Amino acid sequence: MLRWADVAAVIFDMDGLVLDTEKTYRMAWREAGRAMHQDLPDVFLEALSGLSMDAVLRTIEGFCGPGFDPSEFNRLSAACWRDYVAARGIEVKRGFHSLRDYLDREGIPYCLATNSAAANAEECLQLAGLGGVFSTIITRDQVERGKPAPDIFLKAAAALGVSIDRCIVLEDSSAGIEAAFNAGALPVMAPSALPVDAATVARCKFVLNDLGELLGVMNC
Repeated sequence: MLRWADVAAVIFDMDGLVLDTEKTYRMAWREAGRAMHQDLPDVFLEALSGLSMDAVLRTIEGFCGPGFDPSEFNRLSAACWRDYVAARGIEVKRGFHSLRDYLDREGIPYCLATNSAAANAEECLQLAGLGGVFSTIITRDQVERGKPAPDIFLKAAAALGVSIDRCIVLEDSSAGIEAAFNAGALPVMAPSALPVDAATVARCKFVLNDLGELLGVMNC
């Protein structure tokens, strides 16, 4: 059984875990695809969850085939995304605030580790009203490899000055859980899309409905 006494720090993913951004990205990719006369099915877009943007573009390029212009797709999707979030903002996922309040009260260190680039991560946090909440943020452009490689989480643990094997890593995607598992962390999942495959579930200490549930399973 995992207890708070076993935990030195908590590492949060951002997209789909702290922020409800995955649906906004899928919408932007879908609309950019339509503008380029490409039909990107929902099941295909959902499978991109947790990947870095360069991996997303490579995967979409492979799906669309010869003649696809990833630079134009990136431009169109970015413009569509910014129009959407400028009008609607970005929602914070359920349970984040209660978990963060607990970590602050107990003096448990935490940070953000995301496959997004630094500029994008900061923009998203500001739009969600979370600017300045994380004193330590590790982003894709700070490491050689993005998730599902373990680099981001290893760097996050080093930045916090703790051993990775005593870090809970909170993730919403299979790629993120794979990265946490490969890093030697304590993976916990709050999925942003269902179902979750059996191999991913097997790597998790817990699978939650939302972040607030961690307090219940850890404190029982």
